[in-house]
Amino acid sequence: MRLTTAQALVAWLIAQRCEMLDGREAPLFPAVFAIFGHGNVLGLGTALHERRDELPVWRGHTEEGMALAAVGYAKAAHRRQVGVATSSIGPGALNMVTAAGVAHANRLPLLLLPGDTFTGRAPDPVLQQVEHFGDPTGTVNDAFRAVSRYFDRVTRPEQLIATLPQAVGVLTDPAEAGPVVLALPQDVQAETYDFPDALFHPVVHRPARPRPDLRALADAVAALRGAQRPLLILGGGVRYSGAGPTALGFAESHGLPVVETTAGRTLVPHDHPLYAGPLGITGSASANAMAAEADLVLAIGTRLQDFTTASWTVFAPDVRLVTINVARFDAVKHGALAVVGDAEATVRELDGQVGQWRVDPEWTARAAALRDTWDAHVDALRAPTPGLPSYAQVVGVVNDLSGPDDYVMTASGGLPGELVGGWRAIGGAPTMDVEYGFSCMGYELAGAWGAAMAHPDGVVTTLLGDGSYLMLNSELFSAAFAGHPFVAVVCDNDGYAVIARLQEGQGGEPFNNFYADCRSRHEHPPRVDFAAHAAALGCSVFTATDLDGFRDAYAKARAAAQAGCRPAVLVVRTQPAVWTEAGAWWEIGVPEHLAGRAAYDEKKRRQVRYLRP
Repeated sequence: MRLTTAQALVAWLIAQRCEMLDGREAPLFPAVFAIFGHGNVLGLGTALHERRDELPVWRGHTEEGMALAAVGYAKAAHRRQVGVATSSIGPGALNMVTAAGVAHANRLPLLLLPGDTFTGRAPDPVLQQVEHFGDPTGTVNDAFRAVSRYFDRVTRPEQLIATLPQAVGVLTDPAEAGPVVLALPQDVQAETYDFPDALFHPVVHRPARPRPDLRALADAVAALRGAQRPLLILGGGVRYSGAGPTALGFAESHGLPVVETTAGRTLVPHDHPLYAGPLGITGSASANAMAAEADLVLAIGTRLQDFTTASWTVFAPDVRLVTINVARFDAVKHGALAVVGDAEATVRELDGQVGQWRVDPEWTARAAALRDTWDAHVDALRAPTPGLPSYAQVVGVVNDLSGPDDYVMTASGGLPGELVGGWRAIGGAPTMDVEYGFSCMGYELAGAWGAAMAHPDGVVTTLLGDGSYLMLNSELFSAAFAGHPFVAVVCDNDGYAVIARLQEGQGGEPFNNFYADCRSRHEHPPRVDFAAHAAALGCSVFTATDLDGFRDAYAKARAAAQAGCRPAVLVVRTQPAVWTEAGAWWEIGVPEHLAGRAAYDEKKRRQVRYLRP
């Protein structure tokens, strides 16, 4: 077919299909988020327009926001589908680098198509071009290299024949999944070439399920059989593999207590007798207590990030670590006994080889006993109190009124600790997205737009603070304009409250976090009217100032989102200094002259630096 580079790329995108977790076939690339400018409007923009009935294009209002929406889509689709975002050259392209970082840190597939400067260089320097005096081949798109799993600059049309299979291989590989960046010089987008028809034949991509090495599996079996107090950790890889039911069945067969990571949240129903709660700093005291007593940890599908391990202080110093991970890079960390393979396939084989082995019933029973204590603690935090509601109370209301098909999100500030630690999952399907790999402020609204597109059967609720709202709110209008409803709960506590907590909790002076501690020439600085702002962006708006009012307003916001085709924003004033504490430590640099340095030094002495194989 004689096509332009852009036409060929679009035709190839349309030809790619995927297999969803339930076995349905669907488009691998279900949507393109686009802001056009010089660098992509005529080449790629024209090609997208010609195939607009086959590949939906949604207009964003910030490049970062629309790329984050693509990330949110991929997470809600459990990595089976991939969002695409395209921008013009220069600042438009650079605005997507943060979203690439979010996808990279969270192992989520994302296809970015930034425009690039002319390969012919005849008009150089062009508008928005950054020139490198000693390297004329360098452009701003090279900034993506640090946050890409695969990067290519397409300087000839025929390069697509070689690079597209590599790109889709990364996007659909369970071990390599992450952002792919194909920089598209604007002159090359418009060049024509006789592409082979085979490039555009439909292909169905099914995630590979690599099986483990039998010797490594045998070692893991021996380690399990030798353990007295084993603990099972379920991470995001269990979700993406669709291995939740299999992993839980394995735990039931052998009496293994179960905890979850942030990315693995809502894999286990909250009232399951083996469930000890979420692990780590933003987790629960019950799971952390189990981790401190465990003599073996079987970690499936997790990279054991510092918030999960409490900066490697949550486990006993002599704990044995066994990992099951499709990515060797993650499996071999921390001196673990590494079993490299797909979570679903590996757990099935492990179960078959462990046989009739079971854990001591007293250890098994500790999971429910400790979780009951944690539940009572959370119940007390959720109980009605006079005045402004706390984050825990807000989360409790959202939890109470949500159903098994609903989807809840957050990303930054204090809300991840409240949502991860306090949420009670109703069913066994993953229904939570806490972006705490990159903790990107602004993901809460943009990601919710993408999640609402991918998750149309239930209500998507995103929770965020006033700081995140002010950082990136443009995609509220994008979602309202496009007709994709969700509920956004904006908790206004007058500043960056969780960072103020960190600052003051280590002995620092209040400075530049709460508005009261920021420099201003006004005696009475202005406040943001979030409700009026959200209404101006086309959203339904509700407000609340106390817990009863919030419950009523949230019910109305849910109804409005279900009945309408636009986001419903609920603004509520919240307590600035009331938190859910899991009793875990997080390592962060503390200067010697601050009061928190003594506790820091003590925790450093107890930190597990290297686990025995």
